[in-house]
Amino acid sequence: MRPDEVTNQARLLDMLCSQVLAHSEIDRAEIAEKEAFRQRIQHICREVICQFEEQQDMNNRIPPISVELKCFGSLASGFATKASDLDLGLVSPLSKIPPDAPGSPIPRLIEKAFLQAGLGARLLSRTRVPIIKICERPPVELLRGLHDEREKWERGLDKDDQSGAAEAEPDNDGSVHGGDNDDHTQGATADASPSSLGEFEIICKDSAEPQRFQLQQGPKNSLDSYYGLAKRILRRAGGFDITASNYRDFMEADWDILNKVCDAFIQGLADDSLRDHVATLPSIAPAGMPSNAAHHRSLFGLFMQVEGEHILRRWESWPEGLPLKQLEDDKWIRQWESLQQKPLFDIDPVSYNRELQLALERIKKIPSVQLLLLEQEQQETPAQYYTRMTNVINSLRGSASAAPHAIVRRYVDGVFQEEIRHQLSDYLEQFPEQATIQAVGCRHKSIHLANELEKAVESNLYDAVSVPYITRYVELLRQPLQMRVIAPGKTRYVVPIPADFAATFAKIKTLTDPHTLAPNQPRERYRDPLEFPKTDVGVQCDINFSAHLALQNTLLLRCYSHTDPRVRPMILFVKHWAKMRGINSGYRGTLSSYGYVLMVLHYLVNVAQPFVCPNLQQLAPPPPSNLSPAEMQSTITCRGYNIQFWRNEEEIIRLASQNQLNRNTESVGHLLRGFFEYYAQTGLMSNGHGRGFDWGRNVLSLRTHGGILTKQEKGWTGAKTVYEVQNAAGGSTTQTAPAQLNSQPQAAPPATKGGDVKEIRLRYLFAIEDPFEIDHNVARTVTHNGIVSIRNEFRRAWRILRAAGNGDVQENLLQDIEEEEGNVPATFQQLLADIHDITPV
Repeated sequence: MRPDEVTNQARLLDMLCSQVLAHSEIDRAEIAEKEAFRQRIQHICREVICQFEEQQDMNNRIPPISVELKCFGSLASGFATKASDLDLGLVSPLSKIPPDAPGSPIPRLIEKAFLQAGLGARLLSRTRVPIIKICERPPVELLRGLHDEREKWERGLDKDDQSGAAEAEPDNDGSVHGGDNDDHTQGATADASPSSLGEFEIICKDSAEPQRFQLQQGPKNSLDSYYGLAKRILRRAGGFDITASNYRDFMEADWDILNKVCDAFIQGLADDSLRDHVATLPSIAPAGMPSNAAHHRSLFGLFMQVEGEHILRRWESWPEGLPLKQLEDDKWIRQWESLQQKPLFDIDPVSYNRELQLALERIKKIPSVQLLLLEQEQQETPAQYYTRMTNVINSLRGSASAAPHAIVRRYVDGVFQEEIRHQLSDYLEQFPEQATIQAVGCRHKSIHLANELEKAVESNLYDAVSVPYITRYVELLRQPLQMRVIAPGKTRYVVPIPADFAATFAKIKTLTDPHTLAPNQPRERYRDPLEFPKTDVGVQCDINFSAHLALQNTLLLRCYSHTDPRVRPMILFVKHWAKMRGINSGYRGTLSSYGYVLMVLHYLVNVAQPFVCPNLQQLAPPPPSNLSPAEMQSTITCRGYNIQFWRNEEEIIRLASQNQLNRNTESVGHLLRGFFEYYAQTGLMSNGHGRGFDWGRNVLSLRTHGGILTKQEKGWTGAKTVYEVQNAAGGSTTQTAPAQLNSQPQAAPPATKGGDVKEIRLRYLFAIEDPFEIDHNVARTVTHNGIVSIRNEFRRAWRILRAAGNGDVQENLLQDIEEEEGNVPATFQQLLADIHDITPV
């Protein structure tokens, strides 16, 4: 790219950034208003908690000043825009029962006090942690509804699901976003038999007594989720996996813990045949090797070996006899087998992991293996799933035509919704002549559309005039497909439009796409009578009762904001851009603003050359030896996670003001240009330094040197379902049940005593590791549609910038997507065209 093109691109971004900052920065008056409200509700919280503690124990009179509402998120990190959320964390370290403890009555007591003070207050008890939503001046009708809801709860009549709360992902820079709590282990069972499969005893580093752990894969647990369980047990046992950075520091005790977990991982496999096969591989347990012999393993490498063997065993035993193998496939299979036959005592685990990962990825790129592993994602439409399937079929180069029934069966087995899966199977039994990929795809689309229309009608989301037309159209969609000849020797199966159906179909084409309506979008919060209005209610805020990690995250981001004066304007610009382009909502399947902050910081720390920000976690100073337990909890570990980083704000500000933290002299516009290029394309960057971001393979990891891990390395390779038990005591906490994870839907476990069960879907289409809570994917809300939208917007931005380099500025980079002319999604019209074989409008 010519220097003048780069200059033009940077100049455009500098100008746009100046405009955004002038209009989007939060002003001091708004900050002061929110601070006054924080102090008001902090006073109420102090009165409630101090009175409660005194009633419980006259000798435990805690000072009111010990109860604090601490601000976290964008207002505290320095990245706030106008109307930014006020996010508060309740801290009461002297309470005998912590406010976030299971069964603590404090959240409900505070909610009651807020309502009595005339504030709008609503406790969301089915979020990951209890949260109270508050507004300063609630409308009379809303306040009455909140009081009624509270009275229902006091009488034990409140059984509602609290719409919108079940999987809420607060859109805060630095908040604890959703994800799985860490309590998925299926054992540390002291009374279990030592001979049980997957059990082992070990003396943990923080205990003199031996502890017993059990690592057992449940019958419905995927290998990915089982690997995640093994990592958590390894951490609880005081161990960690081998990596290139820690290899030289491993002691004999570290190897002992790691090897025992690896042995238990093999023994705990649910598939007996797979377990017996893997256990005999020379690379895992060479024959004749003494059990006490020194051997070095990696849990990540072991997981890849098991996953690869599992895939190949399924692939080779596919019962339909599909001629899957291509000549070049044998090369990759032989390479994999040679790695598996390596003797364990000859293996260097770090280099061996790299070889395994490369070999496994090559196997997964074999078209027939892609077909074997193909499954519909939760938010993936039938049209998108069908397109992916046909792309894989086309890559089989003719072998697909030899066994169409096997491919159709694979399509049906991969459908996400169990009800639709059964309907498709029953339909093919009734009409076996329609066992073609085109026919089953059309049937899938028609059944899914019929279901979504029925849900929307049941929820009164269409006007009464449209309902008769919809009812008649749903009956048509459920009719059998009919064959249509489209060319000599070529046929299609479609749902034909009867001659007398013209008026009905004309009405259907004018409807809003039912897929975008609330009942078909589980994360939507609309039509909730207790949802707070967005305006005219004064200050709004959320009080989080377990914000310990969020407060640490906020401090980390604030320290990054001090490292260079270009950090803040870059982040504010990107947040504004994401909002304008409609890709900044976890509730709608895209990404929270916190995720975009981490994306920008990753670029500034690891991609920009020279770097703009140093890696504050890598620069964490060694902890002093005389720290008190309280100081340890606030600066070294929090909730079991390492929270060390360079947190001396005064020193960072001083060094930054003296230009001693970096040697980068690029303008904000140049940095923004590189940011958009990095995420828009995966090829070599135009400055010659590195390549673009690989969305399918990479995990953004701010804490890691280099900033990138792989999804394989993290075990974040497929969607998982987690069932969490809601603790009913106090109605304010959640606890995670033992892992029940699978890429296919399953019956939820029954409600346990004292709690209900909630299903959570964890996705890894886009992967951003939280800086501290490293088993949490900040981007887990991103659905298939969401990642398509995000990537398309980065590509659009880069296309506009490339054109601007040549003087073409016809498109507006910051155009509000809701105001674009003709911005009506064509997906619904295209869906109707596919089902009925007509020309789309």
